[in-house]
Amino acid sequence: MLQAGLKWMFLIIGTTIGAGYASGRELWQFFGHESGLAILLFSTFFSLSCIVIMNLSYQKRTEHYLPVLQDIVGLKLTKVYDVMIFLYLYTTTVVMIAGSGATGQAFNFSYWWGIVIIVVALIFLFIKGINGLLSINQFILPLLIAGLLSVLLLFTFDQELSLFSHWHEQRNWMAAFPFTALNILPLIAVLGAIGNKVETKGEILIASIGSGITLGVVSYIYNNSLIQIADELLLYEIPLFAILKNYPFEMVVLMTILLWLAIFTTAAAGILGLVTRMKEFFQGPLLLVVVVTLITMIPLTLFGFSTLVNYLYPIYGILNLYVLTRLLTFPLWYKRNDI
Repeated sequence: MLQAGLKWMFLIIGTTIGAGYASGRELWQFFGHESGLAILLFSTFFSLSCIVIMNLSYQKRTEHYLPVLQDIVGLKLTKVYDVMIFLYLYTTTVVMIAGSGATGQAFNFSYWWGIVIIVVALIFLFIKGINGLLSINQFILPLLIAGLLSVLLLFTFDQELSLFSHWHEQRNWMAAFPFTALNILPLIAVLGAIGNKVETKGEILIASIGSGITLGVVSYIYNNSLIQIADELLLYEIPLFAILKNYPFEMVVLMTILLWLAIFTTAAAGILGLVTRMKEFFQGPLLLVVVVTLITMIPLTLFGFSTLVNYLYPIYGILNLYVLTRLLTFPLWYKRNDI
């Protein structure tokens, strides 16, 4: 049960820690100063939402997200949110691919080299279908979390930062709602695709609570570090590199690799949610659907990574607030709702 719970936990974290999150851009967009309480609320809301989504997918033994979505938003709004989830997964996967290009540019490689590498890697990953994604997540995510935490804690100690010096005022606590909402919609798609693979409810608790705590701790330490270099962040496409600027080049290379892996796992999760839904309409092999989907995404990466994050993420965060509200109040209405 523990091993299976960790497998789903890494899938959840891999879906969440993508280009926007791991680079620091997404965290800074929503949090920043006076956000300790907001991050604590996010961690709690995130765990509760994952428990509801996984329980629904487990009970219905789902292979894609539509049955789960119907129970969450009701039949009347399912078509609207079905389209929204599809567009969300599509555009945020474009953000991940653009993030790969931006990561390559940090070392003076062509933007297009970064894009070609991630597209080819995603195609190879899905040769083994869903199991390929689950296997690589269990290898990549522990490395990613350990590497990111190590760098952030090293920066915290080197700069002699206090982790709890900003708790006297918490006026940004409302940011917890759009930030959680932003990250919940892709989880409906991804966790809805594995409902038929979950075997016990214990796995659900391990995955949901474990992912919420992990993301809460990383988010808090990361945000605390970004506050110290707030004046410099406008100069960096990827805020993580502002933290790394005074460290050896080898550390920058290592974190760039880990950043790219975060981008890769989230892009893979987005593709999983898309193609499992599309399989209902296209009877071809899963790999063919993956290839065609990725080809259509490449031209959209011309908009650039930070532009996509700055404009798309806040919009999606607000639009998804209804879904978050339904998830957090799920026990209050589910039994008597005429969905």
